[in-house]
Amino acid sequence: MRPDQSRGSHTNDIHSAACAQDPGVDRRLFLSTATAAAATAMLPNFAQAAPEKKWRVGVIGHTGQGNYGHGLDTVWLSLPETEIVGLADANDKGRAACNRKIGMVPDFADYREMLKQTQPNIVAVSPRHIHEHHDMILAAIDAGAQGIYCEKPFCRTPQEADEIVAACKKSGTRLGLAHRNRYHPAVPVAMAALKEGVIGDLLEIRCRGKEDHRGGAQDIWVLGTHLLDLAHYYGGNATACSAVLLNGTRPVTKEDVVEGGEGLGPLAGDRLFARYEMESGIPMYFDSIKNQGVKEANFGVQLIGNKGFMDFRIDIEPLAHLVPGNPFLPTDKPRPWIPISSAGIGKPEPIDNLGKLVSKHILATRDLLAAVSEDRPPLSSAEDGRAIVEMIHAAFASHVKNGERVQLPLESRTHPLADLAAQPS
Repeated sequence: MRPDQSRGSHTNDIHSAACAQDPGVDRRLFLSTATAAAATAMLPNFAQAAPEKKWRVGVIGHTGQGNYGHGLDTVWLSLPETEIVGLADANDKGRAACNRKIGMVPDFADYREMLKQTQPNIVAVSPRHIHEHHDMILAAIDAGAQGIYCEKPFCRTPQEADEIVAACKKSGTRLGLAHRNRYHPAVPVAMAALKEGVIGDLLEIRCRGKEDHRGGAQDIWVLGTHLLDLAHYYGGNATACSAVLLNGTRPVTKEDVVEGGEGLGPLAGDRLFARYEMESGIPMYFDSIKNQGVKEANFGVQLIGNKGFMDFRIDIEPLAHLVPGNPFLPTDKPRPWIPISSAGIGKPEPIDNLGKLVSKHILATRDLLAAVSEDRPPLSSAEDGRAIVEMIHAAFASHVKNGERVQLPLESRTHPLADLAAQPS
């Protein structure tokens, strides 16, 4: 089921239909609206006031190896409180092209030399390919960076994540991840509504990947991290996982393991079905089948309750909708999709150009700057990134053990599919 975007402007009709579907929704909508202001007050101040100081930003990219991610080189041009002071890219042609975009700053083939020469406060670790993230992040920490903004996925293994988290803790560096939707101001509003019982008792969390040509194991890495980040926020840490990886209908074996694209490391399987136990006590599911995605109908998260559900469509505005009524109960009444804005359920969005502020990383990078200033974790932090990497590895680890339930944190911090490939024939 997809939202009818035209319904968002008909608040009165939506309200009437919702109350007809579930008479108790009237009070719950009022409560969620009343607490929306309190929820969004927890977000950083995104107003573009005149800067008291300029944050010095160093940009690290690698043309041909993930380039500069989804605009992690240019976002700083939208923030009057930042200035780019250095650029690093091992590819000469790509570095020159990027430098023309960002204003001709000192540029370097070696990111370590850029860090040494320019001494930035903030470092953008921009490549989409993740095999260099660990070394780039540690180099930025060693160079004295106060904040790091890193393209997702985070890093390749729990061991790499452990080392990054430990280094950040020792240095006090704040690391924010480019899970853009996590910074959307409707996210805490939905959390407040969830706690108020807008969908009744939460029964489960459902995630489906984008399910394009990267379906299965690659999908959970490249795109599923957005979903796992939201599921982790609403459900808490994963405590156990059982999963299966398939090629077609056949379970993945050691012969199927290959070196994945985008620096992902060992990879196998075009279908993935995983069930997680979350510390909230609510099960969470992630499923992905190659080439089964329908544009804008897949790639989302649903919080399913016994009195309705909330739906999150990644990188689409509105991000979130409420659908009242028990989702398993047949009915001849319409089920309205009610937008959730930063102002509350069914309220018009008061923030101008919110889609751009989210998609262009402006809210996310401002949150990082606020996190450094306020000495707090970013909304999507290194610790959150480690939890997501571990969830991905837990699915692989369970498959290697023939779908056995594995507990998190994982005992092994290396890659389960590498272990599978190394097994004797």
